[in-house]
Amino acid sequence: MKNRPNLASGRDYLAIPGPSVMPERVLREMHRAAPNIYEGELVDMVPGLLDGLRSVARTRHHVAIYIGNGHAGWEASLANVLSRGDRVLVLHTGRFSVGWSEMAERLGAEVEMLSFGTRGPVDTARLAEVLAADTGHAYKAVLTVQVDTSTSVRNDIAAIRRTLDAAGHPALLMVDSIACLCCDVMEMDAWGVDVVVTGSQKGLMTPPGLAFVFFNDRADAARDHADCVTHYWDWRPRVSPRLFPNYFDGTAPTHHLYGLRAALGMIAEEGIEAIWARHEALARAVWAAVETWGQGGPLELNIPDPAHRSHAVTTILAGETRGAELRATVERMTGLTLGLGIGMGEPTDRASDAYFRIGHMGHVNAHMIMGALGAIEIGLRGAGIPFAPGGLDAAAGVLAEAAGG
Repeated sequence: MKNRPNLASGRDYLAIPGPSVMPERVLREMHRAAPNIYEGELVDMVPGLLDGLRSVARTRHHVAIYIGNGHAGWEASLANVLSRGDRVLVLHTGRFSVGWSEMAERLGAEVEMLSFGTRGPVDTARLAEVLAADTGHAYKAVLTVQVDTSTSVRNDIAAIRRTLDAAGHPALLMVDSIACLCCDVMEMDAWGVDVVVTGSQKGLMTPPGLAFVFFNDRADAARDHADCVTHYWDWRPRVSPRLFPNYFDGTAPTHHLYGLRAALGMIAEEGIEAIWARHEALARAVWAAVETWGQGGPLELNIPDPAHRSHAVTTILAGETRGAELRATVERMTGLTLGLGIGMGEPTDRASDAYFRIGHMGHVNAHMIMGALGAIEIGLRGAGIPFAPGGLDAAAGVLAEAAGG
């Protein structure tokens, strides 16, 4: 009998929602001997990196770099503005808002969770009611994710700021943009965001290991009274260092910084507005394929309203355990790795097997997305999951129109 070909042989494609695909230019820049950490090129290039980071967050304010993942950014942001016993309001739209709230609790804050479920964004009318009831302005901060990586919901940050302003509430607005910076629009200063947290491994196209906390002067004023801050997490020495090592409270993350320099260079060359437009078009192609397939089977986009879907990640319901089955089949048959469902079946997470996620963030283009969608259709056939034909045609139509074809 003729042997079956191994169609997964060749270059793997990691289409999970972070770490994202790393550009060869970034990896080449990191492939070097360790530099001097006290003088020379490394020291000279860091101010330019900070300027590049400010440009993608659209802020003129401060940015602190931490050696760590997004959770490190969460802790750093909270430690610099909170004291034990402070009350914070967390806007729940998925698993990662819960994670940030749990960290605040461990630091000694009193957390109130306002839940909006896992299939839609923050309802600002409900938020307004809660803020109006807080007549003593007990909330010191309002925490929200811009995009929750588990649900793929995208919250309207500008509308949340308008709600705070309309209520005359002084709470800091703190935003987790880990999933979506450089993918979905972020206008930190124009939207009136006080703190933005992100990481290196998604839209910034750099390997995991760096966290960034952007903060304005209003947030820094809270640092004067914050008793949760410790030496390592203190953002002030990192943004006004007496010596170069103070940027990082010790040895710099040397090779990550070289990779980040390459990534920021690529972002500057393409232009952040063009990058936002590319991510929007690629996301719409994914949605078109899934919506078409779903007309003849169980596939369903987790976020029904396109206005509230992220351009960085898409969460898809496949039914019962079919999400996990599809992921395994796609990887075995094609070499494409999809994201697992996460946080969709609180508290046990068992229901998460019904979901899978597609990351379309960072260094991705039309042929990569079309290849990923083609691999998913192969997996649907291989797993025996029913679907309507025409998904790839629908996606191709979206991309052809976006490219002007």
